[in-house]
Amino acid sequence: MAVPESDLARIHRFCEQQVPPELRDQVRVRHRVRGRTVTIVEQRPPWDAELGSEWTDSPQARMKYDKQAAGWTLCWFDRNSRAHLYDDLEPNQPIERLLAEYDDEPTCIFTG
Repeated sequence: MAVPESDLARIHRFCEQQVPPELRDQVRVRHRVRGRTVTIVEQRPPWDAELGSEWTDSPQARMKYDKQAAGWTLCWFDRNSRAHLYDDLEPNQPIERLLAEYDDEPTCIFTG
């Protein structure tokens, strides 16, 4: 197991709570898992039907799990979708701390 199932469940619930049900046809917040990395993405529907029916993904935050430390490190994305270490939070934190920082967004760096 790369990432604790309990943490993945927390992340899933967190993403589901980001957008009210009545707005989910306009925007969604989801997470993607790859190994020990979880990326929170904002999804938007196609603005032009001629371009297809695929929703677009914009990465918002990346969280990396350190199995030895049993903690998470938070990263933010620049305009070119490159991840950078989020300096305002120490590495190897519990997942609740990272989600709270993302939600509070004191620097406006995750969702603007």
